[in-house]
Amino acid sequence: MMKSILVLRGGALGDFLVTLPALQALRARWPAARIDLVGNGRAAVLGAEAGLLDSVAAQDRGGWHTVYTASPDPVLLRRLSAYDVIINFWPDPEGDLAGLFPLCRDQQFIAAPAHPSCGPAARHYLAALAPLDVGDTPLLRPLRNHRPQAGRIAIHAGSGSPAKNWPAENWRHLITWLHEIGFTDTHLIRGEAEPPDLLTGLTDTWDSLPLTQLADELACCALFLGHDSGVSHLAAACGCPGLLLFGPTDPTVWAPPASTMRVLQTPPPMDNLSLGRVQQELRAVLSGQR
Repeated sequence: MMKSILVLRGGALGDFLVTLPALQALRARWPAARIDLVGNGRAAVLGAEAGLLDSVAAQDRGGWHTVYTASPDPVLLRRLSAYDVIINFWPDPEGDLAGLFPLCRDQQFIAAPAHPSCGPAARHYLAALAPLDVGDTPLLRPLRNHRPQAGRIAIHAGSGSPAKNWPAENWRHLITWLHEIGFTDTHLIRGEAEPPDLLTGLTDTWDSLPLTQLADELACCALFLGHDSGVSHLAAACGCPGLLLFGPTDPTVWAPPASTMRVLQTPPPMDNLSLGRVQQELRAVLSGQR
């Protein structure tokens, strides 16, 4: 009988969100089991709120780095030995972590590379669970019911990498254009990765909101505009339709697997994507939002 499962999953917000379907599969297969996660504590709060996780621990605290050393923290080893299954999505190129297990009789250790080998990314993490026979699971796990307010638009002009970002000046022109054609209920999402003065003064800003609050806000938006970012995955999980601007990354892997999310891709750099082309796509999208 499965009683306890530990998932090791690092990375940023998007990395966690593409793991949600795997967590959903585990919860559906063993609803009474304890499922814990060690990783990005800020992002994983969304999984705990959704009932997919029983506890969340930050991987940068509590000595978790020692599991890669020749002398792992004995307290951590005792803790790890209490789990029936360890599922590892942390990088382990030398097999140091895998070499620790099993720590007790009948304990299972399941691992997959931290970086997806297929698309959409969620499929990669679900596929790793094949030895557990968890069954089929949708590749997008909803976090909110969509309750759109007409004309309400959320914009995230950043991402985890400047190479993935459309130039700020283009976003400035686009926001001005949206206001000119009557879409004044626009909200700019800014997080820790974005400069605090990004597009200052153009529109209302949501600055570093707690992710649960940001999810509430996104669930009320009629449209989302962004890049290849974790916030785009959060918008999709909240049911928000959107237009995503992609450049150097592969949308077949990293775009949210949601039919409501459109992708415009350009060969890098991102300034190859013209303002006019984005406006043209948005005209078609916005015609259905009035």
